[in-house]
Amino acid sequence: MVLGIGGLLSLAIIAIFISCQSGNKKTFDETPTRGDIKIGVDESYQLIIDSEIYAFSSFYPYAKITPQYKPEVDIINDFMNDSVRLIITNKQLTKEQIQTLRDTLIIARTTAFAYDALALIVNKENQDTLLTYNQVKDIFLGDIKTWKDLKPSSKLDKISVVFDNTKSGNIRFFKENFEITNKLPDNFYAVNTNEEVINFISKNRNALGIISVNWISDKDDPQSRKFRKDIRIMSVSPFYDNTSYYLPEQGAIYNKSYPFTREVYLISRETFAGLGTGFVQWITHDQGQRIILKSGLVPSVSPVRLIQVKH
Repeated sequence: MVLGIGGLLSLAIIAIFISCQSGNKKTFDETPTRGDIKIGVDESYQLIIDSEIYAFSSFYPYAKITPQYKPEVDIINDFMNDSVRLIITNKQLTKEQIQTLRDTLIIARTTAFAYDALALIVNKENQDTLLTYNQVKDIFLGDIKTWKDLKPSSKLDKISVVFDNTKSGNIRFFKENFEITNKLPDNFYAVNTNEEVINFISKNRNALGIISVNWISDKDDPQSRKFRKDIRIMSVSPFYDNTSYYLPEQGAIYNKSYPFTREVYLISRETFAGLGTGFVQWITHDQGQRIILKSGLVPSVSPVRLIQVKH
């Protein structure tokens, strides 16, 4: 059969219509409680985000959220390249990154949802579990390199400082906090993940590890309890007081007595009310904030009432 010009034109219009419908199908089918998306998550928050996704998916069985756990630099790059619509990190976008997105008509929306802390951990054999703020700073500046520099009677030797990744927000936090622009001292070593830091510390008596407290803060979580059994957690003094020492626990994170605290953000580039928007709403409202509180972190949206128990 030979089609005339009118027939071909009709087929072309139908094809374009079907193509447009197909292209919009994902947007049309996706809602705040239904769909299938990938999100970028700083590896530091794997335990808490696993819990949030599990609870959210239990309420909304047609929602599938697949987290991609990576270092901070990688998840922000994925976000800027439009590989993911939602990321979870403790670093806000720069003014330049925000403007780059605006130039493509994308408005990035940043929502704080929790406070966490960076914990300093040591081997079980290490009895030196108190550090002043300035001692931590001197370790990062390379002015303190052995445990005997901290305590002359110590039986330990060179301090091997271990952190998760050269692209992580954990080491960036300390470099910015202590205004370090040069290379770190030669006794600093990167592995790959927070979990690898914990495993390294459990086997090396001279090591000092840096991890997100999220990995050891949930006392009801079996994995978190196991990690705590294998290490000791350092108490640190505030920068303004060298006589009091605080563990990175909820009360000290909430009032910032523990000096190495930070805010955690949800950053979305979604242009419609999709599943990413629904997940943001979940985490920043009652159910999600209760999970934050239970995990040992501090919710930054819902009101918090912390009770201090004196032993």
